[in-house]
Amino acid sequence: MKIAFFNIKKSGFTGTFSLVMILFLFAHISAFSQELPVSAKVDTAQIKIGEQIIYELLVETQPEKLVVFPENESFSPMEVVEALKIDTTRTESKFQLLKKYALTKFDSGHYVIPKQKIMVDGKSFFSDSILIEVNDVVVDTIKQKLYPIKPRMEIPQSFKLPDWVWWILGLLLLIGIGLFAFLRRKKKKEEAEAKLPPYEQALVELEQLDRSALLENRELKEYYSQLASVVRKYLDGKVYDHALESTTGELIAFLEMKKEAGELLLDRQTISELKIILQRADLAKFANTKPDVITAKSDRASAEKIINETKTAVPEPSEEELLKNQKYQEKLAQKRKKKKIIYWVSAGIIVILIGISVLIATIGTTKINDYVFGNNTKELLEGDWITSSYGTPPMTVTTPEVLVREDSLQQKNNSNPTNFEARTMEVFSFGKIEKDLYINLATMTFSKDVTFTLETTVDNIAEGLEDLGAKNILVKDEIFTTMEGIEGLKISGSFVIEDPESKNEIKMKYLKLHFATNNGFQSIFVSYNANDENADEIAQRIVNSVEFKRDGQ
Repeated sequence: MKIAFFNIKKSGFTGTFSLVMILFLFAHISAFSQELPVSAKVDTAQIKIGEQIIYELLVETQPEKLVVFPENESFSPMEVVEALKIDTTRTESKFQLLKKYALTKFDSGHYVIPKQKIMVDGKSFFSDSILIEVNDVVVDTIKQKLYPIKPRMEIPQSFKLPDWVWWILGLLLLIGIGLFAFLRRKKKKEEAEAKLPPYEQALVELEQLDRSALLENRELKEYYSQLASVVRKYLDGKVYDHALESTTGELIAFLEMKKEAGELLLDRQTISELKIILQRADLAKFANTKPDVITAKSDRASAEKIINETKTAVPEPSEEELLKNQKYQEKLAQKRKKKKIIYWVSAGIIVILIGISVLIATIGTTKINDYVFGNNTKELLEGDWITSSYGTPPMTVTTPEVLVREDSLQQKNNSNPTNFEARTMEVFSFGKIEKDLYINLATMTFSKDVTFTLETTVDNIAEGLEDLGAKNILVKDEIFTTMEGIEGLKISGSFVIEDPESKNEIKMKYLKLHFATNNGFQSIFVSYNANDENADEIAQRIVNSVEFKRDGQ
């Protein structure tokens, strides 16, 4: 600690006062440093990414004083994994409170744990800041072999109904709803056709009222309700189409207006009798009055008389009105026919869409597309395959089409996976690497005796694919044995390549076999669209057909 020296006079009030102040300041600093009750430390100042450090806060205080430790957010940029419980230790008349935090960091660099604020009996105390170094995890890619990402695995599930079952149930439900609507509509149509004209229907309902036992049982309220309903329904169908919902006063007023206009040839006596019957029915229904049986029978006779007179009182429609009505009915018929056509067409479209959805759910879009639009790889898979031997030393393989020999420039552009000088090199191929199916077969002999292992070719597969425009290349290698027992190396994986026509990126899968037989080197490469099941089957069939003629055969 640096101390500033002051020039103090040995005599006088000023010198004395300055000396007292300096002594007081030193005493205060000394007392504060001795009474500071907070300390902080870590178990290590260097960690690797993701490792944890233990940060400790120690507070020494009197038992009656309240201590508040910091929250998790105050440790930023470090991340708090866990805040442990406070450990309390008693020393003579004081308590020592120890609070531990587990901290970590997932980015490399130098980080400072900031000063932490601890409240002791309402007073603030701060710990020292601490520097932490977070180092990267060094991976030795030479000693540690890298592997491609493993494909996802399906988790076995308990039994459940297949999706196509639910589609079929939904289809059956829709068919049932459509059939129910059709039968209900047909029933209503039959009922409408079987319905009698208004006049005949009114007389039938009056006869049914006579056969009822309502009068004998003195159920006059129900009797008058049905009697008024018969008359109102007849007037609704013949004279006024709002007779059922109109009040008695509104109905009588409409009939009198029609009479004054000459459109209804009823005398006033008939209208008056109708008014009396309807009013008596209203009183019986709403006021609970009970007319006698003789009056009810009289009103029954008057109702039939009113219906008969109304039938003759309505003038017959003119030829012009009949023509208008005929045109109106024709328009209605056309409208109903159009509506019916729309209904059945819509139902047909719905059924077709549901059928297509069921097919997609059961067999998938790929197979549907194959059947409808055709599929090149499907035709190759199901066509006649050709078995032939290619190159020197020869490799025999079965393919859907004959492999064509490439010219010298194409052979030169195909990378030599052995990194050894070749005396002869022959390349045969089918298709293009950016298309649905590509086959490349290469054989070579060397200018001098060389010794190499097949594993050396694995490192060059990605480089060769990159030269052809591939990217995001995944590589997996394993030992492969032909049906004859000849051992080789199988390399498989995937890559992404751009279609030169559509400019879209396509994910491809590939298989490649490497063999060192008959003092030479042979390889066959097959790439195909990752979403094409037919091409995947073609590739497997090709690599499983590889054969060699041994020396002397």
